[in-house]
Amino acid sequence: MIKIGIIGAGSMGKNHARVCSELKDVELAGIYDVDKNTAKMVAERFHTKAYPSYKDMLPKVDAVIIATPTSTHFEISQNALTSGKHVLVEKPICDKIQNAQIMVKKAEEKNLVLATGHIERHNPAVAFVKEGIQKKRFGDVISLSSQRVSNLPGRIRDVGVILDFGVHDIDVMRFLSGEVISVYAKGGVYTKKIRYEDHATIVLNFENDVCGVLEVNWLTPIKIRKIFLTCSEQFVEMNYIDQSVTVSSSCFKAVDEMDLYHVPMQFTSNHIALERKEPLKNEIQDFIHAVNSHKKPLATGHDGLMALRIAQGALESYKTGEVIKL
Repeated sequence: MIKIGIIGAGSMGKNHARVCSELKDVELAGIYDVDKNTAKMVAERFHTKAYPSYKDMLPKVDAVIIATPTSTHFEISQNALTSGKHVLVEKPICDKIQNAQIMVKKAEEKNLVLATGHIERHNPAVAFVKEGIQKKRFGDVISLSSQRVSNLPGRIRDVGVILDFGVHDIDVMRFLSGEVISVYAKGGVYTKKIRYEDHATIVLNFENDVCGVLEVNWLTPIKIRKIFLTCSEQFVEMNYIDQSVTVSSSCFKAVDEMDLYHVPMQFTSNHIALERKEPLKNEIQDFIHAVNSHKKPLATGHDGLMALRIAQGALESYKTGEVIKL
């Protein structure tokens, strides 16, 4: 039985608390939030204790889940790691590359698990596509593109759409296709009531010559969460929301050169509805397994660092108009 404390009781923190309360091998040992009333409400809902300070909670737990504003991740993580606690920190890992490097180093020195909450890695659709790539079911990956768009969320306070939305697909594309060597981004602030960019298009160049294009915004009235892979043998469309994958292929039949208007083509499309599983539950179970088995989690601190480095490169490119080499 592992004792876990939740630091931060906002939207994600509440759901982390819910999942921990549902897992048989977890004791939800406490909740902390700067809003004491919120912490008390969440603690009562899930039959645990609300702490006046997260530092008071640290001696009572084996691990913590940090779901606070990005700007606070570094300080809280450092205090938890220094106290010998395993850490699952929400994405992005923190707000500065240098701080992320320090976090990763601290976890390694203390032989502790540092996991980053890149939740989409734990989506069954991503796992299916990852396995398909590894087993060459689709042929070679040539390019990737993604859409992650919706209207403005009320919960974001300290980052723009690149660090909030873009970091998801940056991490998934890196998970599927390897290391990124350069990034270019165009974006802007259309909604005048916020300080940060609310739309961006990001181009990633990978070591293996694959290209990835991401569209992210807080301007679209409908919610879309999709990624597309153009491969040498198949076209793959993955829907994060309904956890489905559509694999398509086509081939030409005999062509009558005297009638190029009616070109015969055989088209095949296979829609795969996977068994639905909650990615957040998968993420926390993976974290627990990493702690208990002394193995790496699916999304490590290093993965969080690399996703942050790429996202920060996209921000720099958006501001300077230049291609940023990583």
